[in-house]
Amino acid sequence: MTLPELPFKIPEIPLPFDIPTLMHPPVVHFMIALPVIVLLLELINLVVKKRTIGFTAFFLIVLTVVAAAAAYLTGSTDGTAAWDLLTQDAQSALKAHKLFGTYLLLASGILFVFKLLSALINRGLMKAMYLLVLIIFVAGILKQGKEGGELVYVHGANVKIVKIKDDKLFDCQDDLSDYVAEEKEAEEEAAKAAEEAKKAEAAKAAEEAKKAEEAKAAAEAKKAEDAKAAESAKAEEPASTEAVTEEKVETPAATEEAPTVEAETPVAETEAAGTEEAAPAEAVEVEKVSPPAEAQPEVATH
Repeated sequence: MTLPELPFKIPEIPLPFDIPTLMHPPVVHFMIALPVIVLLLELINLVVKKRTIGFTAFFLIVLTVVAAAAAYLTGSTDGTAAWDLLTQDAQSALKAHKLFGTYLLLASGILFVFKLLSALINRGLMKAMYLLVLIIFVAGILKQGKEGGELVYVHGANVKIVKIKDDKLFDCQDDLSDYVAEEKEAEEEAAKAAEEAKKAEAAKAAEEAKKAEEAKAAAEAKKAEDAKAAESAKAEEPASTEAVTEEKVETPAATEEAPTVEAETPVAETEAAGTEEAAPAEAVEVEKVSPPAEAQPEVATH
């Protein structure tokens, strides 16, 4: 059950001293115990009907009002100190706890008023209304004590070890943030290095491709030059062949003329009869150089 917000705000009274933290739990114990004791005394007084018990219950209710005010002030101080260390659910629970404590503070004043009226108006109806208000107040106090215990034992409000662990957790989170930042920076540097390496590799590949293209162009140029040289050599080859053929054709003509000169040699030898033995040697040479037998009759005929 969610209580509505109060239409007014309790004014903050400046105190001449500072309220230390962790004072709320001992004050709250008195705040819980006093109304319970008052309820027991009032129930006993219904049977024994002693004025002393009535005065004691009245005094304890006054202390209850004082304890309620002290619990409200110390609770505000401890709640402020514990606020930053609580989770979102715990903060919501703390807000509800403070609001219900404010209602109990006002209810303690109402209880005091009903106690006065029951003492002044000695009637059964007034006493019954006072007891009803007292029972409701005690039930509210017990409920508030249970919720306060949950804030401490479940959510860790105002627990020193929780603060120590929270500080360590904060340090770990800070270190983790630094590590994540460093890791991210290292990844960015690695990515940058990989990109530069990729660019260098691409440049190297482009250079190798350029060299291969130049080598290919040079090979094609050399191939074209060799082909051109081969065509030139092929074009010069027929002229050489014709020259050789002409030489071969001219050689028989010279051979044909030789017998005529050599054929005349025997005639000169006959006219110069009585020459020495050199003539037979010349005749032998003439025979060696003489044309075939088929050519001699032509010479003789001529």
